Amino acid sequence: MLRIVEQNFTQDLTPEQRLEELGLELPPVSGAVGAYAPWMQVGNVIYTSGQLPWVDGDLKYTGKMGAELTVQDGYQAFLLSALNGLAQLQDALGSLNRVRRILRVEGTAHTTPDFTEQPAALDGASDLVNAVFGERGRHTRMIYSDTAMCLNCATLVVLWAEVEI
Repeated sequence: MLRIVEQNFTQDLTPEQRLEELGLELPPVSGAVGAYAPWMQVGNVIYTSGQLPWVDGDLKYTGKMGAELTVQDGYQAFLLSALNGLAQLQDALGSLNRVRRILRVEGTAHTTPDFTEQPAALDGASDLVNAVFGERGRHTRMIYSDTAMCLNCATLVVLWAEVEI
């Protein structure tokens, strides 16, 4: 289980080098599972579509937090979903170093109706983004819960990034 903790990276590291320091690599970008674009750029902002916890083309986490999954599973699933979102940003930009700032992280958690630890689970995405981008990663965020999710996935993450044009 990977838990991202506050990192003391030097300012000279690129986001890709920070990922390497964390022992992570960006996965191949996943295609859309419907009739939509994986990302869209409007002006100097890129919006990703919802990213799932894919690993090598398979959903790593399925089911509901509060039933089959714990809050720790949710943290890992959100981290993977965010990692897939970063892969989409790199696909759009060629380099994550072109990200000026992560503006927003939105997460949707697949939960039982009585599960209330969504913010702790979404920290998996926030911790990754903050570690990879440092101060440029500080973001606003929103968490949603749903008792039914596409493909029975555990999590979904949407990123909004201000980028260099």
